[in-house]
Amino acid sequence: METITAYTPAEIEQKWYDYWMEHRLFRSTPDTRPPYTIVIPPPNVTGVLHMGHMLNNTLQDVLIRRARMKGFNALWVPGTDHASIATEAKVVQKLKSEGIEKNDLSRDEFLKHAWEWTEKHGGIILKQLRKLGASCDWERTAFTMDEARSESVIRVFVDLYNKGKIYRGVRMVNWDPSAKTAVSDEEVIHREVHGKLYYLRYRLEGSDRYVVVATTRPETIMGDVAVSVNPADPRYADLQGKKVIVPLVNRTVPVIADDYVDIEFGTGVLKITPAHDVNDYMLGEKYGLETIDVFNDDGTINERGGLYVGMDRFAVRQQIAEDLEAAGLMEKVEDYTNKVGFSERTNAVIEPKLSMQWFLAMKEISEPALRAVMEDAVRLIPEKFKNTYRHWMENVRDWNISRQLWWGHRIPAYYLPEGGFVVAETEEQALELARSKTGNPALQIADLRQDEDVLDTWFSSWLWPISVFDGIRHPDNADIRYYYPTSDLVTAPEILFFWVARMIIAGYEYRGERPFNNVYLTGIVRDKQRRKMSKSLGNSPDPLELIATYGADGVRVGMLLCSAAGNDLMYDDALVEQGRNFANKVWNAFRLVQTWQVDETLVDDPAYRETTGRNNAIATEWFGHTLSRAIEEIESDFDQYRISEALMRTYKLFWDEFSGWYLELVKPAYQQPIDGPTYRATLGFFEKLLQLLHPFTPFFTEEIWHRIGTRADGESIMLTAMPQSTGYDSRLLAEFDGVKETITAIRNIRRQKNIPNREALTLYVKPDENYRERYNPVVMKMANLSSIEETTHKIDNASAFIIKSTEYFVPLGDNLNIEEELTKLKAALEYQQGFLRTVMAKLNNERFVAGAPAQVVAGEQAKKADAEAKIAALQQQIAQLS
Repeated sequence: METITAYTPAEIEQKWYDYWMEHRLFRSTPDTRPPYTIVIPPPNVTGVLHMGHMLNNTLQDVLIRRARMKGFNALWVPGTDHASIATEAKVVQKLKSEGIEKNDLSRDEFLKHAWEWTEKHGGIILKQLRKLGASCDWERTAFTMDEARSESVIRVFVDLYNKGKIYRGVRMVNWDPSAKTAVSDEEVIHREVHGKLYYLRYRLEGSDRYVVVATTRPETIMGDVAVSVNPADPRYADLQGKKVIVPLVNRTVPVIADDYVDIEFGTGVLKITPAHDVNDYMLGEKYGLETIDVFNDDGTINERGGLYVGMDRFAVRQQIAEDLEAAGLMEKVEDYTNKVGFSERTNAVIEPKLSMQWFLAMKEISEPALRAVMEDAVRLIPEKFKNTYRHWMENVRDWNISRQLWWGHRIPAYYLPEGGFVVAETEEQALELARSKTGNPALQIADLRQDEDVLDTWFSSWLWPISVFDGIRHPDNADIRYYYPTSDLVTAPEILFFWVARMIIAGYEYRGERPFNNVYLTGIVRDKQRRKMSKSLGNSPDPLELIATYGADGVRVGMLLCSAAGNDLMYDDALVEQGRNFANKVWNAFRLVQTWQVDETLVDDPAYRETTGRNNAIATEWFGHTLSRAIEEIESDFDQYRISEALMRTYKLFWDEFSGWYLELVKPAYQQPIDGPTYRATLGFFEKLLQLLHPFTPFFTEEIWHRIGTRADGESIMLTAMPQSTGYDSRLLAEFDGVKETITAIRNIRRQKNIPNREALTLYVKPDENYRERYNPVVMKMANLSSIEETTHKIDNASAFIIKSTEYFVPLGDNLNIEEELTKLKAALEYQQGFLRTVMAKLNNERFVAGAPAQVVAGEQAKKADAEAKIAALQQQIAQLS
């Protein structure tokens, strides 16, 4: 093996990623193996890597690499999302910096700029994912606006329209004045805001009397068309059927009596502004009231408002409050806290707005997707999200799928010269439908006008598990038949409804089955103060800088060490530092093994066989069983998607058991050789450990694997088979745990008594049924003993300890302090007595004994016997020293 130096991640990571790419080791095509498939949650095409991406994609890569080593034909499909709102906003911002306004461009001119921007910045995040080690099949990279995906989206729109599930109508929508588009209910985040409650005076027509109305939004009074009171409110019984005058506006509006009005809120009088409040809109429809929309699309006041034209809505709120006060039309102003909706995309305050939009009827189409999750056809991990999913799906509202943007999939509706419209996949098909609908064969494409709006971005990504395999356009192609349904989806809980639920809906609508088997929902990456990481807070480290500092493997380990499914990760640089330290630990362990000289003749030496040979045979037997047990436990962890726990178990297996115990057990004395069988067993264990670690730490495991044996060009650890358990002996492992406890107890005595490690000690033991003489070579080497002697009585001037029921004594001569020894023994006795009380509480509980599995009860009885034996021995030792 070539000698290696210190671990330098930067030198090996690019080398091995290039190697994997050169040999197309991530490539997958249908074959006879069972498939394992993940589709990447497509990041925004112009996005850059952040900490959430790091966690999410590390988890996906762990699953993919492990599946590849388990014999599956593993495919991880990468791609990006066109992100209508975010990308258009960036292009508009870029154009403004160049002195160009979007409104001064034609649609085609703007889209040319948008495509240039996308081609320049798009895909950066996918290149960054390579630094993390992502083993995607990059030859399959998809984009939600490439030809295959775009045609699929349009085809689905036309199909759903023809099925009567897509319709067009005026509805109250969530309007984002910053993006100047409608957004869905799921894209609105409600936050508590500390504002004001304004009490305005509406004068009763033909009277000097005022009716006081409380509102949080005085800037909307220009759109008031009525006020309403509760018919059961005696304070306003005489107002019903009368009229009041809107302050400043001087419009006369009726007083309406309706049960909707909350008598307890404000003054019990409600102003009705149908164009700017969802509930007011419903009352307006109920009573046939006029709708006056006073806002422009950007949130400024329009001509219909009459006052404050051109001013921003929040500037108007401040100004109108001053003007009402000056006019004597403000009763009072109070501090008030209420929930306000914000755009998830732009953080602008949402404005309720009446708008002509396209909608997808959701109730019927959602039913199979609800059943799928409730019946675990699609399993959510962790399960706690099932109730949230059910609540949303049982109360699902029609999906507003149109957006007032230019970047995106343009709605394939074509308006006719004399009214009406047709829906078609192409202009040619639209013309054919238009001629048929109008009976006018002379119509030309130029006579038709395509809808200006584009589809909600989620309307393309809901097809992702199907469209990446071209399953909409070619529903029986080889890829969709082989890879669909996919295996696992890894994503964030906050898009459970935006994306996951809708993909399940689309899966049943267009494939008649689920799109994936399991959904692993990650937590949110937060800082030590539990704040969500964000650029604005300045609390989010640059992932690429972390990789440069700690190495990709170190960052991957750090991200996964404490990230159980559904639980937030409290990020700290100490985590990735721990990850780097682990990489160093493995690297240095290999450097140690690499320095050992092998002597194949040692096994022929009787003296060697009887001492070191016995020790090494015990060590290799023990670690073989330890490894098999760990493999089974790790397998169980993965079966339950306990990925963080699987990493920690593998981490401890290497750090504690292999490096801390096994290597120390078999390590030859200074400048002495090691026998061939032990050395080969050690390399075999090392290789299996590298294979177990590879899904978590792909780079250094590949490097060491290539150094640990002779490899042909194109070979890779990722193509080797994941180690399998050969079974393990629980009794042997329990016995060796006792050996480790014995060694630890002797080391503790050395530390307490300041006895140097180089000074050999003698150990006396009182043999009983738990004592195993066969392990003496191990104890002698690891505790540096000159001999182990059997005795039938207590040894004077010795420090004593008990392992299970076996008593041990380390003679100390003048080093023994009787008082200290008594204090130690009494503390141990008190602990064992307390432990026994806990065990007896269980065994004396009839319900526990009757209901617990037999092996659990037997385990408690064994604990009882062990504690009783230790108590008896401790009491005897205390009596002898007293």
